[in-house]
Amino acid sequence: MIPILSIVGKSDAGKTTLIEKLIVELKRRGYRVATIKHDAHQFEIDHPGKDSYRHFHAGADWTVIGSPAKLAVVRRLDRELTLDEIAATLSDVDVILTEGYKREARLRIEVSRRDHTTELISDHSELFALVADYPIELGVPVFELNDTVGLVNFIEREVLNR
Repeated sequence: MIPILSIVGKSDAGKTTLIEKLIVELKRRGYRVATIKHDAHQFEIDHPGKDSYRHFHAGADWTVIGSPAKLAVVRRLDRELTLDEIAATLSDVDVILTEGYKREARLRIEVSRRDHTTELISDHSELFALVADYPIELGVPVFELNDTVGLVNFIEREVLNR
């Protein structure tokens, strides 16, 4: 099974920025990375008037847009898929990073910034690691906001076995 690392935290804590940095460092080390972002709202990745948009809105259950460099899939659902169900559709990756799956979080890495709030959304027993810009002792590894290399070293050692 592909390891799933869930980046969690309060709004504007820096989750997306941390994920971007993790992707860059993991890719630099040769890992294949997937991300899964949860969106509680309806979203559109296609544009009105485009052929694929028209196909989907005509009723297609799956619409796939393929090019030499990218592939996008829009699939009609009867219910929201679980994180495990989505992860099972992925292949050819070494690690999955998630954002927004607070209830289904796996190896939970919480991001916390002092100027925002020091109140965590996770219980310390749920945490795999914490990324913060202030000193805190919870009995789990704590990394500075800009210590992406240290965090990826930890992920490699504990999860990716390199």
